[in-house]
Amino acid sequence: MLDRWLFQLKDKEAGEVHLVMRRVFILPTRPGMAFVGLLLIMLIGSVNYNLGLGFVLTFFTGSCAVVDMYMTAKNLAFLHLAPGRAQPVFAGDEAQFELLVRNATPRDRYAIWLGFQDEGDARQSIDVAAKGSAAVVLSRPTTERGWLAAPRVRLSTRFPLGLFGSWSYWQPDLKVLVYPQPELTPPPLPTTGAAREDGYGTVGLDNFSGIRNYQPGDPMRHLAWRQIARLHPADGGNLVSKHFEGGAVSDLLLDLKALPPLLDIEVRLSRLTAWVLEAERRALPYTLHVGHREIAQGLGEAHCAECLRVLALHGKEGA
Repeated sequence: MLDRWLFQLKDKEAGEVHLVMRRVFILPTRPGMAFVGLLLIMLIGSVNYNLGLGFVLTFFTGSCAVVDMYMTAKNLAFLHLAPGRAQPVFAGDEAQFELLVRNATPRDRYAIWLGFQDEGDARQSIDVAAKGSAAVVLSRPTTERGWLAAPRVRLSTRFPLGLFGSWSYWQPDLKVLVYPQPELTPPPLPTTGAAREDGYGTVGLDNFSGIRNYQPGDPMRHLAWRQIARLHPADGGNLVSKHFEGGAVSDLLLDLKALPPLLDIEVRLSRLTAWVLEAERRALPYTLHVGHREIAQGLGEAHCAECLRVLALHGKEGA
């Protein structure tokens, strides 16, 4: 509670944040404390021996320290911070949080360090040009599915002389969706027909009915290579594939309730995740049933992302 009051920490800061001067804190570093001790020694020596040049040197170096303190605070103040993109990942992978730093002032900013507050020295350094911006990506390991919010970010700098350290805190409104980790060796897909790996049924598979234009999802082994070789792209030739009668794609239903109830819920979700990825790889349209959610039969990147999202948020509070 003391830190939250002293450093004005917030649970979430939506949108772009402006680092005004009252949000920037500064203290002497260890070299800075040693420098202060040196100034005291120089001042005591100048007083004891009445050294005029000693007074000049003492106050000149002291004024340099004061200027350094001002420059260090200004190097961090008045920056604009905004959350960037955060792509979904699978549990066990590194979540990537993109953070944007914009400098609207006419002064270049150097050696600004960013890192999650709870990771200590695990930081990255950036320079931000005048009237420019910079992006930094901070990583965070994931262990479980669901939403992973970005931890509090600590910004710090010791530029230019390193005698003082200036820092500030920022809680970006940014989170990553963590999908369940796919099962390493899942059972075969639960097809309800005679579909094979190429997506066609065995009934009538040998009944060749002709050549048609290539359609996304057609197996490579069904491409009509002889006809393709005769067609030149300059003449308007397109990819064509062989068509077989009786080769309808079987229904593929991925149902959470159909899995053995003795399995842990996370294991079942992990298996469904692996099946979704396998169906996408084999271009097999599939339907997903998870709890009260039903995703109609489909295929493609958007359909896969929707299914993985449902699996990631199943049973999560506020999902």
